[in-house]
Amino acid sequence: MTHSVQIQTADFDLGAEITFLRASDARVGAVCVFVGTVRDRNEGDSVATLELEHYPGMTEKTIEAMVEEAKARFDIFSSRIIHRVGLMRPTDQIVMVAVTSAHRGQCFQACEFLMDYLKTQAPFWKKELTPNGARWVDARVSDDEALRRWGIAAPSNVEHPDGSIQ
Repeated sequence: MTHSVQIQTADFDLGAEITFLRASDARVGAVCVFVGTVRDRNEGDSVATLELEHYPGMTEKTIEAMVEEAKARFDIFSSRIIHRVGLMRPTDQIVMVAVTSAHRGQCFQACEFLMDYLKTQAPFWKKELTPNGARWVDARVSDDEALRRWGIAAPSNVEHPDGSIQ
């Protein structure tokens, strides 16, 4: 059973990651993967770049706790989460959440749970560059609602290193 979390600036090879996750595990009957990418528009504005920041160490620890929660809730064999930080452009991959299980139901649920949890609980900050300048991306109400359906309260805002609340 493999569970790993990676925060990195470099892109990832989706095929290689899935192959690694499945590596000779004959129990695996299902692999579910979510890949998030940078969009070229947000809130009606074009987006030239997206910059992600995080708290090194704290971010990994938070995501590892999410994986432990997923393991307690769902019958999964392995998981792999990669989240990129740094400067990215539209169509770049940002995040991958991959899960293996014996059956698709548990696999789909665990993958969705991890992504919902990741979107709201992990200490990442996003800044977009638009024609009107740079702006921090606020949390979405829909992300908090997605988390609540798993019985988890919406998080409190976390202070960014520059002192702003995100």
